Amino acid sequence: MPNGVKIVHRRTPSPVAYIGVMVGAGTRDELPEENGMAHYIEHCVFKGTAHRTGRQLIQSIEGIGGEINAYTTKEETTFYAAILTSHVQLALRLIAEMLREPGFKKDETDKERMVIMDEIESYNDSPSELIYDDFESLVFAGSPLAMPVLGTKKTLRHISSKPEYARRWMEEHYRPERMVVFCQGDVSPDRFFRLAEHEFGSLAAPDHIGSKTRARREQPDGQPRVTADDTILNPERERTFKRHTHQVHAMVGGHAYPLGHEKQLGMFLINNILGGGSLNSRLNLSLRESKGLVYTVESVYTPLSDTGYWCVYWACDPGDFERSLELVKQELEHLRTRPMSETALRKAITQLRGQLAVSAQNQENTALSMAKSMLYHGHAPQWDEIVDKISKTSAQTLFDIANEMFSDANYYILTYK
Repeated sequence: MPNGVKIVHRRTPSPVAYIGVMVGAGTRDELPEENGMAHYIEHCVFKGTAHRTGRQLIQSIEGIGGEINAYTTKEETTFYAAILTSHVQLALRLIAEMLREPGFKKDETDKERMVIMDEIESYNDSPSELIYDDFESLVFAGSPLAMPVLGTKKTLRHISSKPEYARRWMEEHYRPERMVVFCQGDVSPDRFFRLAEHEFGSLAAPDHIGSKTRARREQPDGQPRVTADDTILNPERERTFKRHTHQVHAMVGGHAYPLGHEKQLGMFLINNILGGGSLNSRLNLSLRESKGLVYTVESVYTPLSDTGYWCVYWACDPGDFERSLELVKQELEHLRTRPMSETALRKAITQLRGQLAVSAQNQENTALSMAKSMLYHGHAPQWDEIVDKISKTSAQTLFDIANEMFSDANYYILTYK
């Protein structure tokens, strides 16, 4: 639209539509003293607007059998609803009202601060989730990306002390050019575009804000930030916490390619081979099926707008930690020293193609992926476009990626003992 808001729509035959707004504002846009602000705002806009109470907002959607939800990441905050296509206009109107006219009534936001503090405690009780935050803090030390999405109790008390703090932050960061209005379902494109223009076409930054949005601090381009002669024992890249857990929880990983990088899809493929969500991944076969050392082992690749990271997570008995770490390092080394055969590569591509096809049937995931792609690239590819690109990946490309990503120069280790 002329004001910079992007609109993206994918028509599908489903009677259920996923509709919402993705805002390019998250934890990395916060100052240290306002850590948790993006997530706090996500919660608070559900507590009421200038015209409706929080209960009325929820009832408006759930009363017609729909669902409304939101989430915050390091780089985005997303609000969306799943509703019958006949209720698309209502859902979009309510989401727009939440973002344009949040109430921020002190008695309601104080309640939500306590809810978030309970969420923090719950997170602290779940080492398999908390370790991801701590690992990001290790890999991105000195960067806003190192801050936790939930913030801390101290910062929450500060940012919730005055409603104008949150209101001002929204004015600075919920700008038209950072927004994507999205819809997936059996809705006419022309109709959806008209609805989006009606709700968001006149949106503009307040006059007192103008173009003064705080710029994001740039991150590295996904390459290791340490020298090749560093070792895995570098104290700046190894951290151990006492968590008093029955098992040792561990994570190994490092920096990786950002969104849109030419090797991003190759990295997704090699991650799937290493420890993706299948039982025949190399790590699962080695640590669980063959040796019985772990119940869960997985690898994750998380690309961000200008950086990213990869990691391997597992939990095991304390006496099995050293052996498990050795096996993880062996699998990483195999990918670095043994190029895949053409037969193994074709099998890996066939498996990922099938997984993507199944994933494409999940309307919620595809709608959110579509919005994110539009936010950063102005284009929302179909799954078959992605598969076609992955199918052209060569064994040499994967070998090069493994040597760039899994070298000793790009190793960080975090353990809970």
